[in-house]
Amino acid sequence: MTVPPLKKQRTQPETANARIYEATASAPVNIAVIKYWGKRSEALMLPTNSSLSLTLDQDQLQSKTTVRVVVDADGKENDASLWLNGNREKLSGRVTALLARMRALRVTKEAKDASIPRLASKPLLIASVNNFPTAAGLASSASGLACLAFAVNAALQLELPPADISALARLGSGSACRSLFGGFVAWDMGSKPDGSDSVARQVASETHWPNMCALILVASATQKEMPSTAGMQTTVETSPLLQHRIKAVVPDRMAAIEKAIAARDFDSFAEITMRDSNQFHAVCLDTFPPIFYLNHVSHRVISLITMYNQFKSKSNGRKYTVAYTFDAGPNAVLYLLKEDVAEVLRLVNSYFPNGVDSASASAVDEYYGLSKQFLKAESKTMEQAEKALEAEVSKGVKMFEEIGGLKRIIYTTIGDGPRILGAGETGEGISLFTEAGVPK
Repeated sequence: MTVPPLKKQRTQPETANARIYEATASAPVNIAVIKYWGKRSEALMLPTNSSLSLTLDQDQLQSKTTVRVVVDADGKENDASLWLNGNREKLSGRVTALLARMRALRVTKEAKDASIPRLASKPLLIASVNNFPTAAGLASSASGLACLAFAVNAALQLELPPADISALARLGSGSACRSLFGGFVAWDMGSKPDGSDSVARQVASETHWPNMCALILVASATQKEMPSTAGMQTTVETSPLLQHRIKAVVPDRMAAIEKAIAARDFDSFAEITMRDSNQFHAVCLDTFPPIFYLNHVSHRVISLITMYNQFKSKSNGRKYTVAYTFDAGPNAVLYLLKEDVAEVLRLVNSYFPNGVDSASASAVDEYYGLSKQFLKAESKTMEQAEKALEAEVSKGVKMFEEIGGLKRIIYTTIGDGPRILGAGETGEGISLFTEAGVPK
């Protein structure tokens, strides 16, 4: 995609006459059902095992990034400045390496064509925002780095295919490679030392299983005590269970879940998903010293979904109605079919008092988001069914005592890969920068 320069700036002397190339992109969150945990190469971001995720609808959960290249402005060569959610941030070593690799590709392109603008070494301004909590176990680094790579590709006019952008995004955050595709996405670990075969691929598109949905139960919006990168390294060094998982468990699970997805076999999909989540957190506990990502709310969610599945299987002929999974954080992602969302949401509300149902409309909207559409007036028949459901489930799960155990509920469907929202002059209204180069 060729990105035209923005119009000349009308404010601030240091950019008043600058020619600017810019692109604004969005990228989705992906939540893995076969977890990646541990790297065999830190420098190349090569995983110890393959993984598989579902890409969530970015209209609900997204990172949005603007990359601006100022061609004529004063600045150090290869300089870059980053703002995350409005705050100036220091570039990490991984982001610096990603930008260096993408600049090198631009150098090669410019060497072949003297007529194109010299963008490779020009200063970059980068602004990124998430519409969900950062570093709270909702894969913000994956969507953020995927979005950065996608936007840099457009701003530097590299015109790379998604597979190549995915491989570059991996250098910033391993899981980011999966956010370059929509639907159901595998990241094959590969075996080559240079990582050339460690690539993401789409297993099925976002339209393949149209009634697949997710409810995200946000138990905490705060940053994790143990960042994923540090946790992974400790696990690789100390956990015998991880080695068993890598060699004896994940390969078979990858094959089995791809088969389940192809057949839209929810029972198989659900069991594999929950077993893999359980084992991932068992590996964290097997790490020395142990890593704790789940909290008391997480444990109660697991118990609730386990009892609910057991009860429902007696009446609907399915082994599982809901599958839970937890990444490196306490927030539960529940995968389920759309026809089951209303009942599961009522059950969650029954066991986790929220205190917002009698609050203001804005508080209700903030807590439920799009899941509010499933809070319909209940008939007497529905009330009786709900009471029977609660009575059965309550035999194994006690109601959560504290109001506010869940901070927010997010409903979403399966979505597409990154999008270019605007570029050059066409993106001025969408840009995260003012004309003067200040983050909005």
